[in-house]
Amino acid sequence: MSARNARVILGSIALLSLSLFAGCGALKRLAYAPPGRDKAQQPERVVSALAIPRGASVADIGAGGGYFSFRFADAVGAEGRVYAVDVDPDMLGYLRERVRDEQRANIEVVEAAPDDSRLPASSVDLIFLCNTYHHLSDRSAYFAALRARLRPGGRVAIVEYKAGDHGTSAEVIGAELEDAGYRIVQEETFLEDQSFLIFTPSP
Repeated sequence: MSARNARVILGSIALLSLSLFAGCGALKRLAYAPPGRDKAQQPERVVSALAIPRGASVADIGAGGGYFSFRFADAVGAEGRVYAVDVDPDMLGYLRERVRDEQRANIEVVEAAPDDSRLPASSVDLIFLCNTYHHLSDRSAYFAALRARLRPGGRVAIVEYKAGDHGTSAEVIGAELEDAGYRIVQEETFLEDQSFLIFTPSP
């Protein structure tokens, strides 16, 4: 192999590596919102079932690329607030860019820790998680701490795959939330592969 050919090959490898690295965030965004997700996830119906009033404050924990965050922002209106919460630097950067580009003044991006949402105290009327529950460790302690972030009458809504490596059964979620000091107040069954449970702090 000539030195020139070797340089061409090495240059091509470097460009490919750079393009793959640069596209990492894009691949993650695609994973969060793959083609066909709307049909299975029924996001408009999920938001409708939550009956979010105008002016409410919502935290979307595990916001990813903002699949639900921006829908919540439409629901709460200009007078409301949405906290788009995530731990992934790529997703946080993308969310900040999207908030800026779409001029969404009612969305605040929050960089969380794995064991701490870093939400302000008594700041939200609804805490929402979609396909995030199974990523959390010591979930009873995590949700017990979230109680201090809820306003009076606040709710926690959890959408989670029912089984598999990326799922948790509704029975386990219910037991862990009960341990954390919550009681179930609503269950929706229109999602085929996911449970949809809504809790409120126990008296």
